[in-house]
Amino acid sequence: MPNLTVAVLAPNGYARDLGKKGTSTDITFYNLKKGHDTVTLLEPTRYPDRLAPLFYVVSMAHEAIVVVEEITPMFAEWVLILDCAGVSKGTIILKNYLQPSDIAPLIKGTVLEGYAICEEDFITLSADLLARAAAQPEIEPKEGAVGTVPVDHHFNVRGIGTVILGCVADGWIKKHDKMRVEPIGKTAQIRSVQKHDDDFAWAYAGDRVGCALKDIEAEDLDRGFVLTTDPQVTNATTVTVQAELVKYWPSAVKEQMVVSVGHWMQFLAARVTAVENGSDWHTPVLTLEMETPLVYKPGDTAVLHYLDGGKLRIMGTIVLP
Repeated sequence: MPNLTVAVLAPNGYARDLGKKGTSTDITFYNLKKGHDTVTLLEPTRYPDRLAPLFYVVSMAHEAIVVVEEITPMFAEWVLILDCAGVSKGTIILKNYLQPSDIAPLIKGTVLEGYAICEEDFITLSADLLARAAAQPEIEPKEGAVGTVPVDHHFNVRGIGTVILGCVADGWIKKHDKMRVEPIGKTAQIRSVQKHDDDFAWAYAGDRVGCALKDIEAEDLDRGFVLTTDPQVTNATTVTVQAELVKYWPSAVKEQMVVSVGHWMQFLAARVTAVENGSDWHTPVLTLEMETPLVYKPGDTAVLHYLDGGKLRIMGTIVLP
């Protein structure tokens, strides 16, 4: 049962013409399903007032739908975050007589250069999304397979107990797996795995899942917590990282700046406590300190944001140690 997860960057509610509305908080999920093929569409409902929802939907996405009604700083922010997050596949829909040449200078050198540009046609777009979902390979878990699920929603269901929602970030998860809950160090066992309301024995990277858990209470959890069987997944409150700033960033990073680190379903405030610029201040080595532990797998890429940046809030990327 392949699943395709798509970030929809458009006026709020745009995806309702593509799928059935599901969970809605600061991000809204829409579900498109045909037979065993499923598409999860994500909208950043409380963006642009809050930047975190934009990061969340992009961080979960295999590809994006970008609807451009006019050239604005918001469109430029979409381009930067999609490029930093490496969402290399997508569709651009131009409206109000905009032409590809109008956006070409803004997307040059970014992942959006590879996006298809098309007219607005919800029927064709839905069919294309389902076809791409069906084309994804369905890979059964290997012996000893490990997996990781960042939590985006959690709650208690009467008669079932603790339930989490999330997208499998890496590997496989299986019914009865005992999962570490990072960063709190507790253990929870998966009682059941659901994908689009159907029960399954396992789920694979990219699947949207709901998992019933035992040995942990819903109030013990928070968005951004991570369920994992992967021994490489760790957490830290201080990291020294190689950064790469976007080309538009105006000046060198300064000590004591407060930035935000986006990784999986985490969006954490971090203070810059040391900066080594070397020969190019666009590629500094930064030491970041956080009050809340950052959960990650060594070698992962995270996105740096600067909430006080005005029209330029996407700083660049870091590679986690």
